[in-house]
Amino acid sequence: MIEPIGPPPFRFELPDGAPLQGPAFSIPFKLLITAVVFGSAAWFVRLWLAGALPGLVTWFLAALAMMLYTWWCAVRSVTRLDPEGLHQSWIWDKHMELRELAYGKIIRVRGLEWLIAPRLYVRTLMGKFAVFYAADPKMLAQFERLVLELKAFRGFR
Repeated sequence: MIEPIGPPPFRFELPDGAPLQGPAFSIPFKLLITAVVFGSAAWFVRLWLAGALPGLVTWFLAALAMMLYTWWCAVRSVTRLDPEGLHQSWIWDKHMELRELAYGKIIRVRGLEWLIAPRLYVRTLMGKFAVFYAADPKMLAQFERLVLELKAFRGFR
């Protein structure tokens, strides 16, 4: 039998073994981006009706379309943690296998966690990285536990 080359895979057990899923962004953040996007749309309509956009309508529509798509993705974005990996639906869905993780860190803005969702920055043994947002306290608690176990497993301080 051939022994595998390289470091052993990281294993992370969820408390009850069931996948955990929650919103990526907080409700106050979703309300804020909704106000910004639809406020911008109303401003565009006002400018257009006043005739203040000659030749710029296409650019404004393109920007508004990108804002609406980003808004839609943020409002429906969900983060999931299961025995296989981390997943987040977003503009492009993100996935990171737990067994390949080499490093993890929680990034947060203390005092503003109700608005700005804490995020988990992870990197694999091959250097690939991703960021996963978590507005759910249960998910954040598992992120914190994952980081501690990963540090102990890989021997990082």
